[in-house]
Amino acid sequence: MRAAAMRRRRRDRDGAGRDLGRALGLERVGRHDHFFELGGHSLLAVQLMERLRRLSLGVEVRTLFARPVLADLAASLGSHHEVAVPANLITEESTAITPQMLPLIDLTQEEIDRIVATVPGGVGNIQDIYGLSPLQDGILFHHLLASRGDPYLLVSQMAFADRGLLERYLAAVQQVVDRHDILRTAFVWEGLSSPAQVVWRKAPLQVSEVELDDCDGSGAEELRRRFDPRRQRIDLGRAPLLRFVIAREPGSGRWLLLELQHHLIGDHTTLEVMHAEVRAVLDGRAHELAAPQPFRNLVAQARLGVDAKAHEEFFQEQLADIDEPTMPFGLSEVRGDGIGSRGTADAAAGAQRSAAATSAAARGKPGEPLPSGLGAGGGACKRP
Repeated sequence: MRAAAMRRRRRDRDGAGRDLGRALGLERVGRHDHFFELGGHSLLAVQLMERLRRLSLGVEVRTLFARPVLADLAASLGSHHEVAVPANLITEESTAITPQMLPLIDLTQEEIDRIVATVPGGVGNIQDIYGLSPLQDGILFHHLLASRGDPYLLVSQMAFADRGLLERYLAAVQQVVDRHDILRTAFVWEGLSSPAQVVWRKAPLQVSEVELDDCDGSGAEELRRRFDPRRQRIDLGRAPLLRFVIAREPGSGRWLLLELQHHLIGDHTTLEVMHAEVRAVLDGRAHELAAPQPFRNLVAQARLGVDAKAHEEFFQEQLADIDEPTMPFGLSEVRGDGIGSRGTADAAAGAQRSAAATSAAARGKPGEPLPSGLGAGGGACKRP
């Protein structure tokens, strides 16, 4: 029996190694290799967990973070009892949604009707309704707490040689949005006993075209300044939580694009995955993309795996001895390049460096990303 157990552990370790290599795009990994040192990140961690689950080698994502070395991870394989994800009972033929059809959130019929009223197309355009993950709960809290701007609004910029290339890019982005539930998700909380996320079946991109003033020589900088997250907010009740602003660059034939993405539906890793899939679509390789995983699976693991009391006890134990704010160097409310942060002495110099980098990037190759850390210093152009 002992020999059989050793063979099983060796088989589990070898299987984990192969799946780790596939997740990272590596042919070989060693038993002492470190997941994150090999280039792993949170999204790849979820993909690895899914591969292991299919081999009946269930393990929690947090175990990977606690034991990122392959040998240590292999010792924990099979220790996690997978949460059974309840089926989505909303179908394309559904004409009404009732509380019994929503196993991942407790809502009254009145609350459900309130949600349905917020969705264009009503019930026919609703694919799913479920609660928020703990991380999303925290992000929504800070969004509601902010009186101006949004601390969780992510910004990126790109430049295109002509309008045709820009339109092709946006069409590819729409295809990627159509693939992923989380990118077609809106959030509703007003009048509800608990916040809900609502997956739309169809969520067309929202693209706004603006005209730029050629007053400071940097169209990219002006675009970023006009849509600075410290002053901008987006409607979280309208999917997708992506907003695109396009403008012709003054003095050239290029087109600039600014994208706003809310952290409720992703992070910088999500942007990287989106851009990789967009490239695949543009290259005619959309058929090679792996089937997307339903976000409801993650929500089910978060909401059904461990109860809220266990989470509270864990963090109380971890944070019980902290009695003061954890602010590096005494800085608070640091946003963007740090302008306006208390205790930041060189914010102006940082803004000047950032603006210079933006101006240099704006003269780069068509279609290349522009820096996301653009400064907001300087006065805005005045329109006639």
